[in-house]
Amino acid sequence: MTEQAGTALVELTGGELTLPTEADTEALGARIGAELAAGDVVLLSGPLGAGKTVLARGIGRGLGVAGAVTSPTFVIAREHPPAPGGRGVGLVHVDAYRLGGRAELDDLDLDTDLASAAVVVEWGEGLADGLAQRYLLVRLTRRDDDSRVALLSWEAGTPAT
Repeated sequence: MTEQAGTALVELTGGELTLPTEADTEALGARIGAELAAGDVVLLSGPLGAGKTVLARGIGRGLGVAGAVTSPTFVIAREHPPAPGGRGVGLVHVDAYRLGGRAELDDLDLDTDLASAAVVVEWGEGLADGLAQRYLLVRLTRRDDDSRVALLSWEAGTPAT
């Protein structure tokens, strides 16, 4: 995570953020995306229906990327180039749910994408934490009333062994 992104998002870490609606979840993503730079890694964690893809869609909006940010479940990874006139930072959106381990993640060559894009990995906790020396972990949960709770924390990367 770039130092600038780390500083700008620090007020969001350490406490629970209640997200009453899908729009609130997407708005949090846009706030995160507006601070990201090429080389930044965000890992999204939470059960099915917790809002990981909605948050990723917001991150794409905040980055200003081209194309609709949708679930990459079946294609594993989608690349979204910067939109014309945008910030110049692309997005690589990965769904690691069906990956069998770090070796399959390594086959995606995400480290080469870090030169020009921010990388967001759904289901990435414990699997994609070696992509960067420091990354933003967003844990999402869904309450019975359909609101979401987000907990953001800065984590140190763990290189593959």
